[in-house]
Amino acid sequence: MMNKIKHLLFAASLIILSSCGSKTDTSKGDSALAEKKAKLEQLKKQQEDLNKQITDLQAEIIKLDPSANPEKAKLVAVQKLTSESFSHYIDLQGRVDAQNIAYVTSRSPQPGQVKALYVKQGDYVKKGQLLLTLDNSLAQKAVDQAQTQVKYAQDIYNRRNNLWKENIGTQVDLTTAKNNLDQAQHQLDQANEQLSFSKVYADISGYADEVTIHIGETFPSATGYIKIVNTSDLKVTAQVPENYLDRVKVGSSVRIIFPDLNDSLNAKINVASKVIDPNSRTFQIEAKLPASSTYKPNQLAFVRIMDYTASSTLTIPVNTLQTDEQGKYVLVAVSENGKLYARKKRVEIGEMYNNQLEIKSGLSAGDTLITDGFQNLYDGQLITTTVS
Repeated sequence: MMNKIKHLLFAASLIILSSCGSKTDTSKGDSALAEKKAKLEQLKKQQEDLNKQITDLQAEIIKLDPSANPEKAKLVAVQKLTSESFSHYIDLQGRVDAQNIAYVTSRSPQPGQVKALYVKQGDYVKKGQLLLTLDNSLAQKAVDQAQTQVKYAQDIYNRRNNLWKENIGTQVDLTTAKNNLDQAQHQLDQANEQLSFSKVYADISGYADEVTIHIGETFPSATGYIKIVNTSDLKVTAQVPENYLDRVKVGSSVRIIFPDLNDSLNAKINVASKVIDPNSRTFQIEAKLPASSTYKPNQLAFVRIMDYTASSTLTIPVNTLQTDEQGKYVLVAVSENGKLYARKKRVEIGEMYNNQLEIKSGLSAGDTLITDGFQNLYDGQLITTTVS
């Protein structure tokens, strides 16, 4: 049988040499070229037939005498599987926001011209602190006029009252004088209230984050305003994709990481919006921060939300998972008759995080997973974990 293989190999070599030795003479006609091409295709077909016969004969020989072609073990790396806890996280980018932000406005129904400004950007202000005053000339004039009216009405009332005590005059005159005095006093109170509108105070304590108004400008306006931020009451906000709506709720645990500060802390979600943004397809979550001078509004923060955990499960590197027509599988090393073989194991997968894949079923603690060298391995292939 071996002689037969040798003869076949020799014949194949002659065919290849004869096909390679043929050179096309471009000076000959098209018929000669076509003839040579046909001859070449015929030789290639004969070569394919010979190669197939050689392959079949080799397979028959190995079947009759396995020692004639001993299999070489393929080098692999392995990992013994053990049960461990596994958690899945949703990693998001968020930012620090202030709980209390106030845009200072005047109580006056009409904007006014700024006459004095008592705060600049970055200043700390207390609730009720005077921030600016507006032009009050008209309001002051109205107060002066009202005071004159009150003084006049008071004088009339005093006279009528003194006459009434001496039984001079009528009850109607006294009552009219009293009503006129009350009306004048009411007008004075209104004028004083309008005058107080010219003074603008801080609604909350905090830092003047933005002061875009200047003396002589109209306040309030679209471009001129004062923004106060209470930095002692901060939160972290993030946008969560809507497919996590049923897994991220109020009370969910989060890990907040501040990359610029090299700091992190644990917190709980205290607000989870039920409204989906139609543009980003996300919903907002919030987690309250402890009081600290370290955190600043608009500061970058990474939010890691734990939405799944398993106390005891098996995990594998995600790149070791393979797929064929029957589904997902991994290759494990199995000792059989003193030799190590690669064996397929069908698996059911769970969650994936940080390149680790949870295995729901198909593997057991103690199995030896092939983690490197599994490419092109087949079920039953001889393997080794040591370099020969």
